[in-house]
Amino acid sequence: MTTETCATDLTGSPQAGTTDERLVRAGSETAPGHAVVTTSLDVVIPVHNEQGDLGQAVRRLHTYLSTSLPYSFRITIADNASTDGTAAIAEELAEHYAEVTVLHLGLKGRGRALKAAWTQSDAKVLAYMDVDLSTDLAALLPLIAPLLTGHSDLAIGSRLARGSRVVRGTKREFISRSYNQILRRTLSAHFSDAQCGFKAIRSEVARQLLPLVQDDGWFFDTEMLVLAERTGLRIHEVPVDWVDDPNSSVDLLATAITDLKGVWRVGRALATGSLPLAQVRAQLGRGSIEPTTPGVPTGMTKQVVRFAAIGVVSTLAYLVLFVVFHPFMGAQAANFLALAITAVANTSANRRFTFGVRERAGAGRHQLQGFGIFLLGLAITSGSLAILHSSAPNAGRTLELGVLVGANLLATVVRFLLLRGWVFRKSRSATPSVSTPVTGQ
Repeated sequence: MTTETCATDLTGSPQAGTTDERLVRAGSETAPGHAVVTTSLDVVIPVHNEQGDLGQAVRRLHTYLSTSLPYSFRITIADNASTDGTAAIAEELAEHYAEVTVLHLGLKGRGRALKAAWTQSDAKVLAYMDVDLSTDLAALLPLIAPLLTGHSDLAIGSRLARGSRVVRGTKREFISRSYNQILRRTLSAHFSDAQCGFKAIRSEVARQLLPLVQDDGWFFDTEMLVLAERTGLRIHEVPVDWVDDPNSSVDLLATAITDLKGVWRVGRALATGSLPLAQVRAQLGRGSIEPTTPGVPTGMTKQVVRFAAIGVVSTLAYLVLFVVFHPFMGAQAANFLALAITAVANTSANRRFTFGVRERAGAGRHQLQGFGIFLLGLAITSGSLAILHSSAPNAGRTLELGVLVGANLLATVVRFLLLRGWVFRKSRSATPSVSTPVTGQ
């Protein structure tokens, strides 16, 4: 990647008395009474004590946008509580370039800076990139094009996507891949790279989504993407060429600890259903992200989490009972009795906590239907044991338990689908109808 230079040497010393959260639009004055012209793209560069890189980065970015981007643009420098000469350099850049603006904030935090800059921007598409410009700028147009056309809602540069070319150390590569695997395993994230400093979002989406994002630091990106995905928004990924900045001042250990705390907080919020994601979908005109069937309870995400938690406890109880009963009655009888006991408790727990059925009416019918599902589960597990014993007559207890765990996983999936779509499915007549208001004559 080449670096363009500018004849003007923009350096400076710290400027005293800057006003927090003051937007400076130097070189782009608007006559009184004239409406502010909406910009196609606003690229935000969040900075904290970056006096060494800021001038060069903005000059290079401005040259690229001016010569390669067929859209109107703005570059917003979001200075969050810098104590060196960053603020003064930002002001000089704003004086020199009509398309450069400065936003000063009194508190640190990349997420805080992005939320402040994006919230007050009038641009159609809001983007950001790190001041070191580690990502090749050639990926910017592919990043924002799907957002400008309305095809996607968010776009991210991915260092882990097929086709990307990345130059960085082994430690950072390991940390990045491990972090994204954690997101996949804990929050069911499907995007490939949460922390690449190269992202964009449609402004109307940002207005609805940003109020839900609590983190003001490095976890901001991850939280925004997870909530966007759970809201059913479309996330476009762009492979990027990326070169690591060897002078990065990011504290990897502190960032990792903060991110893990954020994963726990967001996961708990999703599990408890405390986030108004359905309201965001409605405000964006997206409707429900899951297909609806008459009588079947909605909210599958929360149901799956609670069902899984109950399933873990039930499986552990089942295995304990199986081990206890096995010496007295053999594998098949122990399997039957352990499964029967845990099936009753499992149906009662899912009835109350997973599907929200609190009244006593219908409890007997639900248990009877649950018993039918129990028989199906028994057929799966007993059949698995029979196949094991016929193929390996001398199979030990460990192998038996392994086969039973696998069989129970299959039975659990079947159980959830039948509980949701059959046992706790309300009748069509019980679903309240929507009345049409009668207008007066």
